[in-house]
Amino acid sequence: MMNIFKKQQISNIFAVIAFSLVLSGCGSSAKYKSGKTSAAKQSVIKTAKRMLGVKYRYGGTSPNRGFDCSGLVQYSHKAAGINLPRTTSQQFKAAKRISRRYLKAGDLVFFKTVVSRAVSHVGIYLGNNKFIHAPSSGKRVKISSMKDRYWRKRFTGARRVL
Repeated sequence: MMNIFKKQQISNIFAVIAFSLVLSGCGSSAKYKSGKTSAAKQSVIKTAKRMLGVKYRYGGTSPNRGFDCSGLVQYSHKAAGINLPRTTSQQFKAAKRISRRYLKAGDLVFFKTVVSRAVSHVGIYLGNNKFIHAPSSGKRVKISSMKDRYWRKRFTGARRVL
């Protein structure tokens, strides 16, 4: 009798585990299938890289007039058919929070460069601790390292759009 009881318990445990695994797939919040996500991320990165050297302009949203950081991010995503809010703080709130250790190319990286704001700068992660961004007045769109002391000290979080 004891042996039948143990077999039933083990059977119940396996049933619960199997049911849990099935349900875990139902909670997925991914907007895009992995193939489309990968293609969209590559498109975002490609567009951003084509903007290397474009001058910084506060409030700028185009290659002709210049970009600020969130303008570059919005423009690059729009070219891939993805609508993002305009400002850094809106982009920070709109995307899904991820841990830095899970960063993938195409994710957004945020920094606190202004004391009075929680986030004030955004870039597009390229992989290998590099990101592309429109830095500040007098500068141009460029690639920087997250390992640089300046950016390392000011990193506030990562977000995933795709």
